[in-house]
This record gives sequence, C-alpha cells and structure tokens, in this order.
Amino acid sequence: MTPRNLAALGALAALFTVLPARDSSLLHAAQLGSHAEYVGGTITQIPPGCHGNVQAVDAQFFVFYSGKASWRVPYDKINLVEYGQKVNRRYIAALLISPLFLFATKRQHFLTVGYSDDDDHQQAMIFKVGKDDIRVMLVSLEARTGRKVEYQDEDARRSGKS
Repeated sequence: MTPRNLAALGALAALFTVLPARDSSLLHAAQLGSHAEYVGGTITQIPPGCHGNVQAVDAQFFVFYSGKASWRVPYDKINLVEYGQKVNRRYIAALLISPLFLFATKRQHFLTVGYSDDDDHQQAMIFKVGKDDIRVMLVSLEARTGRKVEYQDEDARRSGKS
C-alpha cells in the first residue's frame, strides 16, 4: 500500500469511529423527553389530543412541546404530581376472535401535573404517557420538584415503582 492509500484508509477509519459517537449523542438527545399526549386540563393554549414530548431534564422547567403548542412550568410552582392508570379489557376482541382476549389488558398511563400560575391560580395538565417512559418521568419529577408522586390506586403504585 502506498502512503496515500494508507492516509485515505486512516481517514476512512476515523470517519467510522466518529459517526457512531455522533449518532449515539443524537439518540441520547432524542431520549431526553417522553412521548406524550395532552389529554386535557386548564391550559387552553394546548388543544386536547395534542401529541408531543414532555421533559423533566431542564434545570428549571418541566416542558411540554409539540408542533402545535409548547408550555413550560417552573419546578418550584409544581404542587401536584399524580400517576394513574386506566385498564381496558379487550371485550370486542374476545367476542370476535377468542375468549382468551378477556385476560388481555391494555394499560394507559396518565400523568397529572398541578401547579400555581403567576397569578396564584391553580392549573393542571393531564398527559397520557407511554409505558416505557412513565417511570423515568416520575423519578425525574420527584427529584426536580421535591414532591412525592401521588398514586391513584395500588395498581398505579406498583407499576410506577417497578
């Protein structure tokens, strides 16, 4: 091999070692938030059903953002962090396909964030969060706000702590 070919091979090798590092940092940045749907609450600027991300990684603010709306709440204004589940049995699938579907459940995970706004009015936001994201969000909010998560029932407590 000529020195020129060795230099080209070295540059190519350097490129392949830099790309995975750069891609993993982009992947990490994308994982900082949790996919969520704004279900409802007192914030009229966010339309119900709005899909986006919630983040509790900022040093000062809990943040929801999407293409349609964004909202941020200072952690020191948050006075409620609540977690609950809604369990749906799959009755239609059981009737149409197999009775075994009666034993299958689909759990939806809900996060409620209550806070006091600048005018000292109580506000609330309710988000549906994916099952893979809820635990990280609950731990982050507990750490950032200094408040314990309130669980709606024992099933939510078990799911939120595991």
